[in-house]
Amino acid sequence: MSDKPVGEMSFEEAMKELETVVGQLERGDVALEDSIKLYERGAELKKRCETKLKEAEEKVAAITLDGDGNPTGLKPVEGL
Repeated sequence: MSDKPVGEMSFEEAMKELETVVGQLERGDVALEDSIKLYERGAELKKRCETKLKEAEEKVAAITLDGDGNPTGLKPVEGL
């Protein structure tokens, strides 16, 4: 597990660590206390990935297109 705070991770970093956590939990060779810590870390990582994906979706949704479908800029995203 990385010592980097989950809130500072990129999507790719969080996803890679989440895959590692899931692999460790699936193998079942981790002590109960460690399994609990891994599960908690995995939940944080999952939330981070979801947040980063939502941010990306909002950025894509904010791209405005001209009549020919070419990107012309960004429109403000409501609520940000």
